[in-house]
Amino acid sequence: MSKVALSGAGGIVGSILRKGLRERGIDLRAAGGSRPLMPLFDGEDVMHGDLRDPAVVDRLLAGVDVLIHMAGTSVEKPLPEIIDNNLRALVEVYEGARRHKVRRVVFASSNHAFGMYPVQERLQLGSAYRPDGFYGLSKVWGEALARMYWDKHGIEGISLRIGTTMGKPPKNARQLSTWMGTEDLLQLVQRCIEAESVGYAAVWGISNNSRAYYDLSEGNVIGYEPTQNAEDWAAALLAQPNPLDEVARSFQGGAFVTQDYTPPTQRARRA
Repeated sequence: MSKVALSGAGGIVGSILRKGLRERGIDLRAAGGSRPLMPLFDGEDVMHGDLRDPAVVDRLLAGVDVLIHMAGTSVEKPLPEIIDNNLRALVEVYEGARRHKVRRVVFASSNHAFGMYPVQERLQLGSAYRPDGFYGLSKVWGEALARMYWDKHGIEGISLRIGTTMGKPPKNARQLSTWMGTEDLLQLVQRCIEAESVGYAAVWGISNNSRAYYDLSEGNVIGYEPTQNAEDWAAALLAQPNPLDEVARSFQGGAFVTQDYTPPTQRARRA
């Protein structure tokens, strides 16, 4: 059985994956950030450390066949933090993958690499990037890095364009489009581990939502077929007040768009 590493294992998604992948028989090494990671069960292979440190990356990737890279800043933050955690650390991870001959890296990208699209548009896997902030921009860069390491070094890469996944039902109207349920999350990551010869590919990380912003009918190279649907909660959610402002309701990135947003009336006028 091949060894799989999971970075970012201390977060909500990481905790779901630690438990769920073990139940599916995956031999997993779980890595947290600066704080020690408490084992969820006896004998769990856990570690922690700063992924900007090559020695920490070496401990994470020794003997590993596939890395599920969920670590990094996951919300909009000042640019220096984004650069440190989502750019510098990612390069160290990929360089470590080269040293240890890791076969495949699964990169946690984000819907926010496309957040400036209007909510009325339905996106294809090949749609142009339209990030809604520095966080989304870092995911564009990360997808390009994953592509480069496949083209230049032969490390397979899968960019998971994750929507909203928390281990809970959707909680607002936007999440009727972006939600991914726990069973679909586990299926998605398992397919990333087990799929044959993917080269480089991107996959929408959402459930089979009736209101999805993304066209899931075109399929994907890993064979991910989501079965859950946020529409099961639509009636109750749509009966509640929408917490998003007018700008956030207009763009796929939601509240991320509103942060540091210049209204059209305040923008420079063209001559």
